[in-house]
Amino acid sequence: FCCSGIMAIAQSVRMEKVAPNVYRHISYLDAGNFGKVACNGMVVFHRGEAVIFDTPAEETDALLLITWIQDSLNCRIKAVVPMHFHADCLGSLATFHRLGIPSYAFERTIQLAKENKAEVPQNSFISQKKLKAGREKIIVSFEGEGHTKDNVVAYVPAEKVLFGGCLVKEMNATKGNLADANTSAWSQTIEKVQKKYPKTAIIIPGHGATGDQRLLEYTQNLFKPDAGS
Repeated sequence: FCCSGIMAIAQSVRMEKVAPNVYRHISYLDAGNFGKVACNGMVVFHRGEAVIFDTPAEETDALLLITWIQDSLNCRIKAVVPMHFHADCLGSLATFHRLGIPSYAFERTIQLAKENKAEVPQNSFISQKKLKAGREKIIVSFEGEGHTKDNVVAYVPAEKVLFGGCLVKEMNATKGNLADANTSAWSQTIEKVQKKYPKTAIIIPGHGATGDQRLLEYTQNLFKPDAGS
């Protein structure tokens, strides 16, 4: 798949162009005992507009990302979409709100953000939401539980890019943080994603390197009921 390498826009924020109108943004979450964890998000841009999926955990990194999109891509940010309620998805959402950037999230994400006293996304959707950056269409959908009860995926049809968020693991990853997971449903949820977006060529996981359909296969096998602990 297309990859022009990873470039740093600051020590703590990096960008990887994965398709003509899609970037992976990479920033870091201080995960206590786990140390600094690299976290992925997605930026879809076209004709002077951009939509961001997942926020960096830290406000300073959010500002660096926003400035880079505005200055280097010359885009107005139309929306931000947290993929689930954890800090690596909406940690700096308040910064986006302060700058007048509207947020959209699955209704369960809004409910869980409220329960966990996190910044609450502004606009809710039930099961699926279609967004546009310029003429680039993006489908955000809930296919089932896995990493959390609210994890969604985002698909860019014209680019065949899927942002799986923390529902999708990078190759050879461990099961990771299972504090809010539904491990018995995870494998089935991945199967639904495969069926819904069969033309996917490029996949961005929640953490780690970009890949292809094999990331879905790997994740599905990792959480198969007979896969052991």
